[in-house]
Amino acid sequence: ARVWNQLPRDVVQAPTLGIKCLSATPRKIVCEMKVEQDFITEHGTMHGGLTATLIDIVSTAALMNSEKGVLGVSVDMNITYISGAKLGEELQITAQILKQGKHMAFTSVDLTNKATKKLIAQGRHTKFMAY
Repeated sequence: ARVWNQLPRDVVQAPTLGIKCLSATPRKIVCEMKVEQDFITEHGTMHGGLTATLIDIVSTAALMNSEKGVLGVSVDMNITYISGAKLGEELQITAQILKQGKHMAFTSVDLTNKATKKLIAQGRHTKFMAY
């Protein structure tokens, strides 16, 4: 919960989306979220834009929780959509800091079905860090 309190309100909508932080270390954060009706497309799966938002939010939280604790600005985000998340599924979102240098930070995020451990999406997020 401390991680969410550090993020600016206009940047993150973690409480609105129902994201809960399960654990946080200086290089890794693990969160969970339930897929709600409002997140579902006409195809019956969670919208890809929400997947991108989750990757952005949780990777940013990981960077904010690091030793440097700086928000940064996105310069690149790559997402591979592997399978669809369905209504009612509990998702686990795990973000890891791959490298945090003087001006750039690189993160990797996995979205999985919490019950089955099935990979739903994988993202890479690069941020410019103004220390």
